Formats: sequence, structure tokens, C-alpha cells
Amino acid sequence: MARTTTMTVRLSGTLSDFVSANVGEDGSYENVSEYIRDLIRRDKERAEAEAFNRLKAELAHAFAAPDETYKPLTAAEVIARNRG
Repeated sequence: MARTTTMTVRLSGTLSDFVSANVGEDGSYENVSEYIRDLIRRDKERAEAEAFNRLKAELAHAFAAPDETYKPLTAAEVIARNRG
């Protein structure tokens, strides 16, 4: 079952005005909670995309290495290396 957390956020000035402009009849969101959930989802997607791109860059770097730099290893050698 999904856990629900209630949070209180205080905004003032231009941040409050900006949120108000995006919520209600004239905004894109029905209420502030919907707006905040959407912002969090987008931030989560951004963080996941950044992590994926870092992994892709590491793999691209590894696969770009010359074949002679590769060393054949057995599964047992890999396991031993990762334990140490």
C-alpha cells in the first residue's frame, strides 16, 4: 500500500504569486497539491535521466577502449575483485 505524507510548505512573495497563477480557474492545475506532485514527478524523471546518461557515458567510455586493454576474467575473479 502506498504511503501518504502530508507536508507543509510556506511560500511568500513572487513564489506564492507564481504558484497562484498556475492553480485554479486560470492555471494549469486544479490545486496546489496537484501542482507540487507534478513538479516532484518531473524532478524525479530528471534525476533518473541524469543517472541514466551518466551510465551511458561510462559504458561508451568502456566500449571505446582498445581491445588490447581488455583482460579476460572468470566469474570467480570478478566476484573476488568486487569483494576486495
